[in-house]
Amino acid sequence: INDIIIDAAEGHSHPNGEDHHDAKPDRCKDIEFDAITPDEKGNTFFFKGDHLWKGFSGPAELSNNIFKELDDYHLLGHVDAAFRMHHQDDPSVHDHIYFFLDDKVFSYYNYTLEKGYPVEIQQEFPDVPSHLDAAVECPKGECITDSVLFFKGNEIYSFDIKTKSVKKKVWAHLPNCTSAFRWLEHYYCFHGYNFTRFHPVSGDVTGAYPKAARNYFMRCEGFGHGGGEKRQRCSEVKLNAITTDDTGRSYAFQDEMYIRLDTHRDGSHHFPISRLWREISGVVDAVFNYGDNMYIIQGDQVYIYKSAVHYTLIEGYPKPLKEELGIDGPVDAAFLCPNQHIVNVIQGQKMYDIDLAATPRAVNMTRPIPYSQIDAGFCDGDGVKVFIGPEYYSYQSPLILAVGKIKPPPQKISPKKFGCEE
Repeated sequence: INDIIIDAAEGHSHPNGEDHHDAKPDRCKDIEFDAITPDEKGNTFFFKGDHLWKGFSGPAELSNNIFKELDDYHLLGHVDAAFRMHHQDDPSVHDHIYFFLDDKVFSYYNYTLEKGYPVEIQQEFPDVPSHLDAAVECPKGECITDSVLFFKGNEIYSFDIKTKSVKKKVWAHLPNCTSAFRWLEHYYCFHGYNFTRFHPVSGDVTGAYPKAARNYFMRCEGFGHGGGEKRQRCSEVKLNAITTDDTGRSYAFQDEMYIRLDTHRDGSHHFPISRLWREISGVVDAVFNYGDNMYIIQGDQVYIYKSAVHYTLIEGYPKPLKEELGIDGPVDAAFLCPNQHIVNVIQGQKMYDIDLAATPRAVNMTRPIPYSQIDAGFCDGDGVKVFIGPEYYSYQSPLILAVGKIKPPPQKISPKKFGCEE
C-alpha cells in the first residue's frame, strides 16, 4: 500500500464500504474542492460551492443544513478554506472548526457558531491574508509548534498559534492548493481533481504525485487504487512491537507496516514503516522510547531515532545490540515504563532488566516469565501488556509479570484501538 485508502474508525463513513448515491454536485465527476476539514468527532467534510459531503461516501447536501449560521452572516457561495484547530493548551479553541470566507473567519464547535464570530481574519490571525486558497492544522511534533498553514497561490503562511507570529514561505514546486487536508500525520494538497502529499515543514514532495483524488479519498464506481481489500480481522492481528513516544504519538508495528494508535477518531490505516523511519526495511523485533529517543531493534542491530518533528536517525547508528544494551539479539519484545530508566527486554522465557542510565549498559537482572513466546510488550500508566497473537495479558508491573503465579485472563485486541474488524 503506497498511499491511503481511508479505513474509517467505528461509526465513520468508509469509501469502499458503502453504496454511492447520485447527488448534485457529484464529487465523482471531476470536482475541485474548495475546502476539506475534519470535525471534533473525526467526520471529514468536503466543500464545493454551497454544498458539502460528510464522510468519504454518500450524497452532497447544502452546507447551511449543518453549519446554519454561515448564511446568516454571508450569502454562502463557497468556503475559501477550513481547518480543525489543534491547540490542546487552550481548550476554548482546541478542536474547533474555522471557516474562511473572503475577509471573515467563523469558529464552530459541535456545529454551532461560537459567540462573537465572524470576525476579520487579521483580528484572529494577524498578518494572514484574506481570500485564502486553503488552510490546514499542523500539531507540535509534526510542525515545530502547534501551527496552521495558510495557502494563497504559491505562498504559504505558517502561523504559530501560541505566539501569533507568521513565517511566510514560497513553495513554488507545489501546485496551487485549492484545499488542504491532514490525515493521520500525512498532509495533502488538493489541486484540480488531484492531490499531492507534502511535508508540512519543508514542503518536500516524495513519491509519484499528483494522484487522482477519486482513487483514494472517495468511493466512486470504477475508481480505486487496488488497496480496497477488507480490513484485517482482529483475530488475525499479530503485532511485532508497540510504543508511545515522548510527544504522545503511539504506534503499533506489524510485518513491514505501522499504524498510528492515538488518532483513531479520524480513521486508521497501515503505512510502510520506511515512510517514517526511512532507514528501516523489513520487520522489526522490538521498539521502545527513552526520553526523546526511539529505539528500534531489528535482529542484532539497534537503530536510535530522535523523536522530533520527524524521526531522524542519530549519527553512527545502527549499532550492534550487544554494544548498545549489552545483550545479543534477536529479541522478542522490549518496553519501558513511564518515568523509568530500566528497559525490560524479553527473549524467550527470560526478561532482562537493563539500566539505560548506566555506563556501560548491561543486564543487571534476569527473571523468568510465564510465557514461552510473546510477540510484543508495552508499559504505560495502567501497567504492562504482553501481546501474543490477537490477545494480550495485563499486569500491574514488570515485577508482577515475572513473579505472578496465576496468569490473568486474556483480552482481545479491539477494533477501536487497532483499526481491525471483528
